[in-house]
Amino acid sequence: MSHFFDPRTLKSQKRAIAALLILLVSGCRQTSQSASPEAPQQPLMSRSTPASCDRADPFATAANKAQTAANLAQKARSPQEWQKVALHWMQAIERMEAIPLSSPKRPFAEKKVREYQQNLVIAQNNAAVGQQLPFESFESRFLDEQLLLYLSYVAAMGTPDILVVGSSRALQGVDPQQLEAELAQRGQPNVKVFNFGVNGATAQVVDTIVREIIPPEQLPKLIIWADGVRAFNSGRVDRTYNAIAPSKGYQKLLTSGVRPTLPIEETNFDNDCDRTHGMSISQILNFFPIEMAQATDVNAINANGFLPDETRFNPATYYQKYPRVAGRYDSDYANLNLWGQQTVALKRLVAYTKEQNIPLIIVNLPLTQDYLDPVRQRAEQQFAAFMQYLAQQEGFVFTNFNQYSALQNNNLFTDPSHLNRFGAIAVSRQLITQPQIPWEKLTQPQ
Repeated sequence: MSHFFDPRTLKSQKRAIAALLILLVSGCRQTSQSASPEAPQQPLMSRSTPASCDRADPFATAANKAQTAANLAQKARSPQEWQKVALHWMQAIERMEAIPLSSPKRPFAEKKVREYQQNLVIAQNNAAVGQQLPFESFESRFLDEQLLLYLSYVAAMGTPDILVVGSSRALQGVDPQQLEAELAQRGQPNVKVFNFGVNGATAQVVDTIVREIIPPEQLPKLIIWADGVRAFNSGRVDRTYNAIAPSKGYQKLLTSGVRPTLPIEETNFDNDCDRTHGMSISQILNFFPIEMAQATDVNAINANGFLPDETRFNPATYYQKYPRVAGRYDSDYANLNLWGQQTVALKRLVAYTKEQNIPLIIVNLPLTQDYLDPVRQRAEQQFAAFMQYLAQQEGFVFTNFNQYSALQNNNLFTDPSHLNRFGAIAVSRQLITQPQIPWEKLTQPQ
């Protein structure tokens, strides 16, 4: 399993990055004398930059930012000084990544991005300070951290065009950056994708996230709900939702109607022709990875909310470490009931996305043949038929990736039911080929 960060320091880094970027975001506000202090804040992607920036060479700008970061790092001693170093590395990475794919400089630029990312991690480690969540906890570590990352992403990049939701299977099973690349090759560049997968999420949890927690103005143009039977089985105990419902975060949301936000602080930083020009620093939070709780052996989630895992499933060695559980004893399939509270939550969400004019795509993610014993196979067939019926009745798109044998290869999985990074790439590529998904929606103004 690959880790971008040293696992021994992940926990402190997460809080360090959150603290660093909350401070940074408040510092990138435009400092022009002509700017009105009453001017409303705008998302990063909608802010205008000087006309000369359109003609600026991103490679040269990135190189200048990197040199500035290197110079500052030579003198940095305090956390605040290292925070400024980190900001310049972020800006250098962003500018280097802005070099067009067709540019002859692109292969070299990709190498420089990896080099800059290593330097960024050093700066973040040196700036490590404690930081509490800026909102009340929902008693789900994954939900808390993914929500923090999503709010940060929206502040930095603007609202994503596509939001991926679901459980850990979605978290590991759809690669946002691969999906962005596939769409670019189709002639739809600059599409932004974020993965809001939450470990243990069911239909009730997904409904709560999309309909109640995320503000309507921060919703995407299209939602891809990637999961399977477990998320819709009302016959099993929904432990994740049962923990969220009485939490301080959810109860505060119900009583006050105020959704979680990030703080905005005022400090001044230099700016130039990068996409952080003219923003406040609680609007840059998290271009980069934040550590997540180690539940089911997860590693660092990246800036797009995706959990890459390079482990390849090998039954011969896997079952030496973990017991083989037959379908009849699998709690995910126990007491299969597709007409209970999970379906009620699904219908609520379908109605809401229709009101918001957001197409909802539900994808039944693939499973290994090793996992699909007769009990699970029957349940999967029942589930697929049920979802196809419901899709026709309720008006959403359902696609069954379990029907593609090429996606059931063990090398695409980290365990019998969770995709690895290579499987997530394959799923993202397969998604693009689905004609029933209204990809044209992404190019329409919202």
